[in-house]
Amino acid sequence: MNFNGVDFDTYFKHFPDKNGFFGKYGGSFVSPELQKAMDEITEAYFTICKSRKFIAELRRIRKEFQGRPTPISHLERLSNSIGNVQLYAKREDLNHSGAHKLNHCMGEALLAKYMGKKRVIAETGAGQHGVALATAAAYFGLQCDIYMGAVDIKKQAPNVARMKILGANVIEVTEGLQTLKEAVDAAFDAYAKDYKDSIYCIGSVLGPHPFPLMVRDFQSIVGIEAREQFTGMTGELPDAVVACVGGGSNAAGMFAGFLNDPVDIYGVEPLGRGPKLGDHAASLKFGTEGIMHGFNSIMLKDENGEPAPVYSVASGLDYPSSGPEHAFLHELGRVKYDVVDDEETIDAFYKLARMEGIIPAIESAHAVAFAMRLAKQMDHGSILINLSGRGDKDMDYVIENYGIR
Repeated sequence: MNFNGVDFDTYFKHFPDKNGFFGKYGGSFVSPELQKAMDEITEAYFTICKSRKFIAELRRIRKEFQGRPTPISHLERLSNSIGNVQLYAKREDLNHSGAHKLNHCMGEALLAKYMGKKRVIAETGAGQHGVALATAAAYFGLQCDIYMGAVDIKKQAPNVARMKILGANVIEVTEGLQTLKEAVDAAFDAYAKDYKDSIYCIGSVLGPHPFPLMVRDFQSIVGIEAREQFTGMTGELPDAVVACVGGGSNAAGMFAGFLNDPVDIYGVEPLGRGPKLGDHAASLKFGTEGIMHGFNSIMLKDENGEPAPVYSVASGLDYPSSGPEHAFLHELGRVKYDVVDDEETIDAFYKLARMEGIIPAIESAHAVAFAMRLAKQMDHGSILINLSGRGDKDMDYVIENYGIR
């Protein structure tokens, strides 16, 4: 399959290139001192990812600790309520710790052990990456520092408690809007001061090279499993694949399994309260090219060209940029990116819970909402949704702000 001159038969061999670029997006834009740390991580990863011992250990962890493979569920009642299109969900909410994030956190922590690091450092928005990394740190006996915005700490109290129970040091970030962007700023600053004994475990397919590549590789298990499972269940490929996109780790993992197939692929961004700057976090829809947090991608900017304030009902999606691979796939036209607002998201949150007995993360509910909309536009066919996480963390917030519907 070819899109705008890119052959997806050999896509993963060529993208990113040796400098971490997906076309013009990606790269590593950090200080010379921090670049030394990035080079060390790159060398270690490219060595260990080809190691039979590393691969065997990661497979064992996925099977015996994470509970992989996660299943696919046919959302029959929800499908029937809409029309003739059949909806399916890849159940990453059933991955240990409740979301897809553990897929790359266990890999990153295993890499940290290989490199002789004593501490893992990370940011978190919705808290799922923080919980996953705290889980991985406890498993491998590593110290763990998690930076989290004060606003998100209040919204995601259950995940904050989980991180602390697992032994992580949760550091409240009170600068700026006190959400995910500021948490990343703080985590980067901390890592720059202690990179010799620590490794920064970025929570999505963003940041300087090699993180967009490395996180995608670890998350690709989602798409690989989903493709095999879906064809086994139905005898064919889905007509469409849908995943939510903030930084975009769950989407990159899911899409990796289908990029070379005749399947429509959709990434769903948060429209929040509406299209006005500051009311959403839909960078690919409304943003322009720019560099932040060490990588070049599409970002939302204020009047001074700086990262703009963003908002989403989902703490894991309120980031003013998107992973560079998503910017590249958007530019190529291989993946279509659309938006869903808060109201449509909360409606989907409740519909999935009431009709299927699955309470989704608000992030995942964006993908469910879009899939429901897409199903109404199709006469027949099937849609596979990446249900990236469970909604335990969101229940109190949803009830307090939207009530029981």
